[in-house]
Amino acid sequence: MILASAAGWLAQTPSNPVGPEFGKASPIGFVIIVALLVGTVLLVRSMNKQLRKLPDTFEPEHPELDQAADEGTDRGAAGEPPTDGKNAEPPTGSAS
Repeated sequence: MILASAAGWLAQTPSNPVGPEFGKASPIGFVIIVALLVGTVLLVRSMNKQLRKLPDTFEPEHPELDQAADEGTDRGAAGEPPTDGKNAEPPTGSAS
């Protein structure tokens, strides 16, 4: 009950607001709005310039170089057990 009456009291506005400044907006607000719009236009233009610089695809032109580097990768580092039979122990870290 008290909450409803407090909300009603806060929602009331003065009746018939009058005066020479009633209904006028501040010129500072207009300047802020224009500055935000100009900033937004500049950001969109900059983003479009950056997006035009991107290649059509990110696939390598010469994948042979990457494949040659991958052939030297140590498979044991990925958590797979060694396949040479020496010191072949199951990987640790999970208890069964």
